Amino acid sequence: MSAPPDHARATTEVPAMNPDEIAIGVDVGGTFTDVVCRIGSDELRILKVPTTRPEPSGGIRDGLSKVAGDDPGFLARVKQFAHGTTVATNAVLERKGARTGLLVTEGFRDILEIGRSFRPNMYDVFVASGTPHFLAPRCRRIGVRERIGPDGAVLEPLDEASARDAIRQLLEQDVETIAIAFLFSFINPAHELAVRKLVRDTAPDMHVSLSHEVDPAFREFERTCITAFDAYVKPKLSRYLSDVGADLAAVGVPAPLQVMQSRGGLSSGEVAAQRPVRLFLSGPAGGVVGARACGASVGEDDLITFDVGGTSCDIALIQKGVPLVKPTSSLDGFVVRVPMVDVNAIGAGGGSIAWIDAAGGLRVGPHSAGSEPGPACYGRGGVSATVTDASVVLGYINPAYFAGGALNLSSELAHRAVKDTIADPLGMSVDAAALGIHRVVTAQMGEGIRLVSVKRGIDPRRFTLVPLGGGGGIHAIPLARSLGIGRVLVPRYPGVLAACGLLVAPVQHEVATSLQRPLADVTLADLDARFAGLAARCQDLMARERVARSDVVITFSADLCYVGQSHFLEVPVDLAALRDGAGDVAALAASFYESHNRTYGHGEPGPVRVVNLRAVASVEASWSLDAIQYHPRPGGRDAATRAVLFEEHPVPLPARIIERQSLALGDVIAGPAVLEQSDTTTLVEPGWVARVVQGGNLILEQTTA
Repeated sequence: MSAPPDHARATTEVPAMNPDEIAIGVDVGGTFTDVVCRIGSDELRILKVPTTRPEPSGGIRDGLSKVAGDDPGFLARVKQFAHGTTVATNAVLERKGARTGLLVTEGFRDILEIGRSFRPNMYDVFVASGTPHFLAPRCRRIGVRERIGPDGAVLEPLDEASARDAIRQLLEQDVETIAIAFLFSFINPAHELAVRKLVRDTAPDMHVSLSHEVDPAFREFERTCITAFDAYVKPKLSRYLSDVGADLAAVGVPAPLQVMQSRGGLSSGEVAAQRPVRLFLSGPAGGVVGARACGASVGEDDLITFDVGGTSCDIALIQKGVPLVKPTSSLDGFVVRVPMVDVNAIGAGGGSIAWIDAAGGLRVGPHSAGSEPGPACYGRGGVSATVTDASVVLGYINPAYFAGGALNLSSELAHRAVKDTIADPLGMSVDAAALGIHRVVTAQMGEGIRLVSVKRGIDPRRFTLVPLGGGGGIHAIPLARSLGIGRVLVPRYPGVLAACGLLVAPVQHEVATSLQRPLADVTLADLDARFAGLAARCQDLMARERVARSDVVITFSADLCYVGQSHFLEVPVDLAALRDGAGDVAALAASFYESHNRTYGHGEPGPVRVVNLRAVASVEASWSLDAIQYHPRPGGRDAATRAVLFEEHPVPLPARIIERQSLALGDVIAGPAVLEQSDTTTLVEPGWVARVVQGGNLILEQTTA
């Protein structure tokens, strides 16, 4: 039996919602499925249930059943259901996507395999291929006779006989999905649209991805690559979202399915299924959105978040209240050109396996025990030592209160795994081996944070560290100490903050179009016309989200670069300000110079080129974490002590074990202490204090050098 869900009450300052209105956020992780349920504006319930594999929708059904309890009409009152999923990502990581065919302009059959002449590791003797040719092997890449020029003119008409023959060859190879990426289709999509019609005439149920819809921008490899990824994951994601929608209907949930996108906004399940590559960071994006909302509730807007789950640690940076979004990212080492919250994911989670390399060095991850069999302490057959096993050995985790009591851990099995696989081979004590595992994983997390901060010229010491996930609170202080950060913000519910983020995320859609032209040749009338078209497309997408048109806010931006430069920067476009400035678009050049200087350290005036235009439509959530007022439960404070081994101290120290929910606003707890709650554990080391602030959040600060 799991512990009952935690509750929190809302302040009377927030406009009251319908007390019968229910919103549910579900984030499916590698080990646990997190469920957050808001009832009206005055109650919040949270719980964690084990993720079910291979079909994660089973964990969702289990979570809904438990959060509803014995109330037969509970789920019928759900007005919002938001979901964060890793299905698209896992399909790529595990190479379990659909059997994909690729149609390209004749003569460009190998563009997916040639890729770019870029070496990420200059001195690596054994260079792994950076091209995802596994998406469509050469036998399933076929050229079609057609040609569009760079100005959109038809240089060679589409040869329908060639196209039909290519489609026939793919169907004979039993493809489940087809990607179509023709030259300069982002300027003139006529040939791609015509070939899709031919595919549908031949195979009406075939999934098809068109490059001008997936990524309407220049650079053939990147556009072909992301279109192939889109096709590769589309069948599996479509089935999954359809199954979740059917499950919701079966249990009586009337709310439409919403899914978190990689950019940090929600989309309907129907639209998400049509643009699956926008879900690659669905889960981690929810955590970043939740952390931003938590920081705003306590007046912190410069944050570094690290979300420690069972398999990975997802790191992101929020500057001035805005998460960094990058137009191009990587997935498993492959280029994916789709807007994403800038999250650096490393293989360092609670289930990450500790091992010894050929040189006798201690390593942790990236391989993970996951949830099946899980760490050795789960008692499900795992024998390898993991970070969670080390945490149990060191006294950080209460085996009887893991995940609120949903899973009883075995201290004996954890001790045996660390001893047999790490301590004995290295000739050290079990405590020293467990501490070594934690030191290694902390170092890995620190390097991950430096990649999103120091590498970009950002001083992490100016930021507040925000631990998320079930393991974040355990690693927060050692990580902060290694980075020179003196302030840590621990959210009220860090273990399920990604699910909380789903309920405070905006509904959001982004569309773009290519405009390959020198800025000097662009007029305000050109921008007005192009942005009007983008705005109309945004409104069409928003109309499918059941939101009021008057609530939609649309912002515009342009991708600019110097003439002759390969890479561009996104610059906001304020059409009203441009009109007030006598219609002179040269102001965009000044904004570009400033952005270039901020990004690269120099930005001299020079000729500027427009690459793409972009519109983002958003509708902000009607509820925020500010609505939650913390009400402590009396009792439970200083109920016990246990020996805990901290990194900076050679021997175990008696640490107070405190139920976090028992702490009142303004309480200050000096370390050593362990603060326990159903979704996570927070360590307060000697020399640090924890202070309870607004909303029941914790501020950890160092008191001694």
